Amino acid sequence: MRKAKPKKRVVLPDPVFNDVRVSKFVNHLMYDGKKSIAYSIFYSALEIAKSKLPNEEKSALEIWKKALENITPQVEVKSRRVGGATFQVPTEIRPDRKESISMKNLIIYSRKRGGKTMADKLAAEIVDAFNEQGGAFKRKEDMHKMAEANRAFAHFRF
Repeated sequence: MRKAKPKKRVVLPDPVFNDVRVSKFVNHLMYDGKKSIAYSIFYSALEIAKSKLPNEEKSALEIWKKALENITPQVEVKSRRVGGATFQVPTEIRPDRKESISMKNLIIYSRKRGGKTMADKLAAEIVDAFNEQGGAFKRKEDMHKMAEANRAFAHFRF
């Protein structure tokens, strides 16, 4: 490689829960550098999600973490040209990429939802992901199905 690998930036933990994953999620959620708005959306979404699951003894942060865990994919397919043909080769995902994909999927599918505010939409998607349903969970299932269908090409892994 000609250039050196860029250094990994250190993400500071969030002010309320003192958790780095929350900060990363808020950074994905943020538009136009409006971080305080993104934080307020996230925290109010956690409150709404907690109120939607009254009989759950977990805290709001634990509910969110479990929802993220439920929509985190283990494998993905990558296109690989061998000869003239293009194969969809199933590959395992690096841990940091798994986290990023799950956060992005949760945000993308909550933005697509119907609802009043972004906090409502995000809370609804978190509750659905916690209960193993909804758009983000379906996306993970589809990724796994595609990888399973193309398992025969796993020997082309690079």
